Amino acid sequence: MKKIVLAYSGGLDTSIIIPWLKENLGYEVIAMAADLGQGEELEPLNEKALQSGAAKLYIEDLREEFITDFVYPTLKAGAVYEGKYLLGTSFARPLIAKRLVEIAHQEGAVAVAHGATGKGNDQVRFELTVMALDPSLQVVAPWRLWDIASREDAYEYAEARGIPIPVAKDRPYSMDRNLWHLSHEGADLEDPANEPLQNLYLLGVAPEQAPERAEYVELGFAKGIPVTLNGQTLEPVELLETLNALGGKHGIGIVDMVENRLVGMKSRGVYETPGGTILYAAHEALEQLTLDRMTLHYKQQIALKYADLVYEGIWYAPLREALDAFVDVTQQNVTGAVRLKLYKGNCTPAGMTSPYSLYNQEFATFGKDGVYHQQDAEGFIHLFGLPLKVRALMEKKAGLRK
Repeated sequence: MKKIVLAYSGGLDTSIIIPWLKENLGYEVIAMAADLGQGEELEPLNEKALQSGAAKLYIEDLREEFITDFVYPTLKAGAVYEGKYLLGTSFARPLIAKRLVEIAHQEGAVAVAHGATGKGNDQVRFELTVMALDPSLQVVAPWRLWDIASREDAYEYAEARGIPIPVAKDRPYSMDRNLWHLSHEGADLEDPANEPLQNLYLLGVAPEQAPERAEYVELGFAKGIPVTLNGQTLEPVELLETLNALGGKHGIGIVDMVENRLVGMKSRGVYETPGGTILYAAHEALEQLTLDRMTLHYKQQIALKYADLVYEGIWYAPLREALDAFVDVTQQNVTGAVRLKLYKGNCTPAGMTSPYSLYNQEFATFGKDGVYHQQDAEGFIHLFGLPLKVRALMEKKAGLRK
């Protein structure tokens, strides 16, 4: 039998995809679950995958690679999609697809498969990665092929084949979880007029339920990468897990937004990104201290394009690599420590230091100084505003203004 490698989560969609691939396309199905920090969700997968008809299951620990090779480059770039979304699902998919391709090579598979629907962004992210890494592999997307049209149809299909699918009636949301974030979509959230329910959040609490006393944390960076928390050096996974706990405790990182999907529709999602929000706030504060005006402003423009590339699944592309090269140069002096105040959903810088600080108190002071000559500003203003003056003179001469 031909082999196919399926990106497997153990949820409803990927569970029924296993028998569907066998029954309809005649594949031997090898399942691959990526451990990106889902925790207890991974424990029952091996038994469930085999019971669903998979020949074998790979559970791949990709947590550190996820942070160092995907999260950190995006953090250093300062990329945020549409001003709010910290791209938690977006940069997870290229990593999962990369491992799919690697296992396909290892197993001699001729195809890979995913459970993304035809309405979402994930299908694009998975398939662009496969195209970039091995275009000879066929990609099978059952949601674009089968006659299963709804979740109800999917439940009936699973039940008929004895596939256990637990139904959490109190949590009817479509969720994606990894070390970086947790997303919630569907159910009552499909109506943008509905406020998220108080019991929605799983990584933390609503800001109004957070402690009444603020908490301070200090993050240390080396060339744009976080390396210490409160003076203690931590490995990437431990650092992010610790920040998630701290941020969640104080209601940090909750985003409710209507975003523009790549496939043309708008969708409403609620994201929890507690540790990531803290890291972004600290990194941005340190850049403001260490980057010159021109570089900082140009980098902010680059961040918009970088966010689009990540959101659209164009990770393995020359442009993203070229942008990384630019970003890495800008990060050479982004080293230092940032203190932050966490309080009821807010993450506020509360002091920062760096050996490469461009802030010079001798020049910036409102007190008496001996280095800045205020009369120099007059000539600067005359030259800087000269184009405005010339245009005004022309308009007056031409009778366009009184």
